[in-house]
Amino acid sequence: MLLLDINVVNVALPEIRKELDASFTQLQWVLDAYALGLAAILVAAGSLADRIGRRRIFTIGFVIFTLASLACGLAWNVNVLIVSRFIQGIGGAILFAVGPALLGYIYTGADRTRAFGIFGGVGGLAIAAGPLVGGGLTDGLDWRWIFLINIPLGIIALIITRIRVTESRSAVTPPLDLMGAALFSTFLTLLVLGLLRGEDNGWTSTFILGLFAASAITLIAFIVLQVRRGDKAMFEASLFTNTTFNGLNIATLFLNIALLAAIFLLITYIQVLMGYSAWASGLRALPLTLTLVVGAFISGTISSRTAPRISAALALGCVAIGLLLIRLVDSGDSWTAALPMMFVLGIGMGLFNPIRTELSVSTVSPERAGVASGINATFQQVGAAIGVAGLGAFFQNRVHHYFENDPATSILGPMRTDAARGAATGGGNALRELLPPEIPAMMQQQLSSAADTAFINSLHTTFTVAALFPLAGMIIALFTIRRKDFWRAGQSSGVDKIVGVDDN
Repeated sequence: MLLLDINVVNVALPEIRKELDASFTQLQWVLDAYALGLAAILVAAGSLADRIGRRRIFTIGFVIFTLASLACGLAWNVNVLIVSRFIQGIGGAILFAVGPALLGYIYTGADRTRAFGIFGGVGGLAIAAGPLVGGGLTDGLDWRWIFLINIPLGIIALIITRIRVTESRSAVTPPLDLMGAALFSTFLTLLVLGLLRGEDNGWTSTFILGLFAASAITLIAFIVLQVRRGDKAMFEASLFTNTTFNGLNIATLFLNIALLAAIFLLITYIQVLMGYSAWASGLRALPLTLTLVVGAFISGTISSRTAPRISAALALGCVAIGLLLIRLVDSGDSWTAALPMMFVLGIGMGLFNPIRTELSVSTVSPERAGVASGINATFQQVGAAIGVAGLGAFFQNRVHHYFENDPATSILGPMRTDAARGAATGGGNALRELLPPEIPAMMQQQLSSAADTAFINSLHTTFTVAALFPLAGMIIALFTIRRKDFWRAGQSSGVDKIVGVDDN
């Protein structure tokens, strides 16, 4: 449910824009509010679950997520939808943090590798199937059903959880750092707000610079608090003495800066620029879905036969190459020009998710799995939030640049900036909605072509920049992820010390 909701919204955004009269920036908020909610309390949720019971907190998470989904489905304006998505993200944060910890507690050895492989495969399928499911519900019923469908699913999941999942908690009471959680969520919200508003308000405006300054000050205060609190902090200091844990978190952050933004822009390209319906767009994203599933289910085999750093680096490298393959797509091409990109990107995404999930709890004792998985999932969602905001803003900036510098757009005069905003939401098809009827048909066609070209050129530039992040993650994984950092039975559950196991 919660993984499906990461991408199920993408194909519904054009319908949401029309019905709720939302701007491009507000549509980014619909995506980012969910990621912000996830990032805000992931670690606190993991600590709370380890303290008072994983099944109990898991159940609370399902209740919050299901009720927030109802609020999303009933939203009467875009601001209500954004707030509801944030609350939905809080419920999702609990599920994200506790789910891997439950698996790590229940399964050991080879069974745990298989369990995480299945978990990653299902999770990857849910993420990649989002456009298809969202398209079917949007075209067949209404965009609101992409949220309302969670209500019966949530009820079923609650019943299964109560019947089949046994309660577990940590023998060592983990700390709760509510001040740290508040500072961290404030820092991230201010940063994302600055990134989302920068293009409209001006990157050097007092408001935007003030947001970035406040974000930096809050981050510094958060770091100081974490250092002072030590192992009572939100980000336990002892966990960050493990090189593999640190490397995995940074690689996860970098990967997710690129991924969610790339999928958002890819779906926009297929649906709005090329004019396909929500369902047809979901079908055309199916190659990404299928290759992601394949990657997830072969991930366990690859991980069992290679060093962890090699399998993680292979996945990250595939993602970087996949993003660069967007350059095979040109204005006027069929959607099939994006197939090579989707194939390679899907394999990389599918390979990395199970590896990430297992490694996040392999470096700590089972009693601390909730905190460790929560920290890693926090890095994942921070990356997603920053990526959608930052790369989305960069994409908008590039569209404005390419469109406004096209000689054909000079006829628009003062309208050129507003027209560029239209081009950013979907090229020529979106621009036509803004053009006054008195502009001759031939000139409208030229402007539409200029908008399409600006959109495609901006995709090329943005995806190239995005590819640098998983590439950096690949290098970090190669030099930091090591088997000798893994926790093993009999090791202290306090500070997870390094044990000598061969990395090959």
